[in-house]
Amino acid sequence: MMKKLVPFTLAMALFVSTKTNAQEHRFDPPWNNPPESALNFTVPGIDNIPDLYGDIENPQLTVFFAGNQFMVVDDLLTSFKKEYPQYERIFVETLPPGILAKQIKGGSITVGNLRITHKPDIYTASKRAINDMADYFSHTQTYCYNNICLMIPKGNPANIKTLNDLGNSNVRISMPNPQWEGIGEQIKASYKKAGGEQLVKKIMEDKVKDGSTYLTKIHHRESPMRILYSQADVAPVWTSEVVYQKLIGHPVEGIKIPDSQNTTATYVAAKLKNAPHAQAADDFLKFMDSPTAKQIYKKYGFTID
Repeated sequence: MMKKLVPFTLAMALFVSTKTNAQEHRFDPPWNNPPESALNFTVPGIDNIPDLYGDIENPQLTVFFAGNQFMVVDDLLTSFKKEYPQYERIFVETLPPGILAKQIKGGSITVGNLRITHKPDIYTASKRAINDMADYFSHTQTYCYNNICLMIPKGNPANIKTLNDLGNSNVRISMPNPQWEGIGEQIKASYKKAGGEQLVKKIMEDKVKDGSTYLTKIHHRESPMRILYSQADVAPVWTSEVVYQKLIGHPVEGIKIPDSQNTTATYVAAKLKNAPHAQAADDFLKFMDSPTAKQIYKKYGFTID
């Protein structure tokens, strides 16, 4: 009997291990639709590069989007190419705005083993971030707005109701790092409005030290994944990010933050003074101001007026 149990036990262990491994990357990006190619070699958790899009070889237009706008890229580029078919090769990055700013100023970035030296034609970010680099741009225009909310796992197992609940010692938070995530400072401002400096210190110092507040490097990827993989109970994010995760069927919910404790971000598109493709940049800015582009942003939870 024992001899029969050994193979069965090993088989069950292998099955459980296989099942667990198969589930480990079930929510991993890229969440966008990849471009058509002769070979698609995307390996979840290893080779997926979710924040680099399109044609990196000799692009006719290069756009650096603040990372939280990754969800609009598919629809936006498809519609832009339809209206401006002369632009076939477009390269886009959706990294955190602070990282993109450093890339613009320094002239290059390395992701994994890939070094990128493309100069952007267009940079989109918050109004504050654009104003901080005003000397780099020849034209700017506002195109949409966004508010902060709380992303939680479906069912809200930690019973989060308000911002003050994030100060509880047993609540695990996925928090954007204010060092390079513009949303980080805005969330801190909301903490202060809700619970004063005491709540800010609790979340951003005490809980960081004990590990119950995790500071992300790229919140628009890490925060949803930490929620989806049960590594966090709550994540302050832009409203558009909850809208998108629900649109693609991921089990998350959102909790609204009252207007009195919230912050509205104003997004601005800017043309670089040294844009390599000046006409393409002008055409893209014109498109960003069109009803088509505005409706795409509205679809993903942004406010357009």
